Amino acid sequence: MSGTQSPVTSVDRALLILQEIGRHSRGMTIDELSTRLGLPKSSLHRLLGALKHRGFAAQPDPGGPYFLGTEMLATAFRFYETMDVRAVIHRLLLRLSEEFAETVHMATLDGAEVVYLDKVETMRAITMTSVVGGRNAAHATGVGKALLAWTYPTDEAIKAWAERHAPLAAPTRSTITNPAKLAAHMALIRERGYALDLEENEPSVRCVAAPVFMGKPTPVAAVSVTALKDRMPPARMEEIGTALTKAIAEF
Repeated sequence: MSGTQSPVTSVDRALLILQEIGRHSRGMTIDELSTRLGLPKSSLHRLLGALKHRGFAAQPDPGGPYFLGTEMLATAFRFYETMDVRAVIHRLLLRLSEEFAETVHMATLDGAEVVYLDKVETMRAITMTSVVGGRNAAHATGVGKALLAWTYPTDEAIKAWAERHAPLAAPTRSTITNPAKLAAHMALIRERGYALDLEENEPSVRCVAAPVFMGKPTPVAAVSVTALKDRMPPARMEEIGTALTKAIAEF
C-alpha cells in the first residue's frame, strides 16, 4: 500500500484478511488470499507481518499457509468470558421497545428457570411477575423457551432436561409440562426461529422471544416483546417474531 492510503483502509483490509483466514481451518496461502481478496501480494505481506507481530495471525512454516493466531483467539475468549451481557444488549432492548411500543425483556437460563437481567417498559406498561433479578419457570415463558430450544437442541436433550427438573410447574392451564409435547414444541420453535408465550406464564399476557448467540454455539440470552393478549393477535405476533429475529441477527 502507498503512504497516501488512509489508516482506515489498512485496518479494513487487515480485518478482511482475518475474516477470510477464519473461514478456512486448513489455513490460507498468500496466493489464495490475494486471489480471494483481490489484493496485491506486497500489501498482503505487510499486513500479515503486522498481524503476525501482534499474534493475530500465524504462519507455522515459512512460506506456508496462514492461520488465525493465538492472540486472536485469546482476545475473543477473554471478551466472552468477561462480557457484561446486559450492557451489550441493553441498546437493542431500547430500540425494540421504541419500535414496538411494548415491554421488552432480556433473560438468561439458570437450570429450570430464567433470570431477568434487563427490562424496558413503555407508556403502555403492564403489571407482570417479571422484574429485573426475578425468576420464572423457563418452559412457561417466551424467553425461557427460546433459550431451551437451542441450549437443548434435540428431542432427547429437552426430554432429559424436563425429567431432570420434574415435575414442571404449571402457572396457567396453557403451560406445556409433558416432556414429549415440550420436545415437539421446541422443534417447532427452532424451525420458526422464535418462541411464543401464549398465556403460559400469566393469563392474558403474550410474548414473542428469540435467542441471542453473540458468536457462541448456545444462546447467551434471549430477548422478548411482551403485551396484553388484545395487543398480540396471531398476525401481530408473527410480524414481531420476524422483525425480532432480524433485529437480533443485525445487532
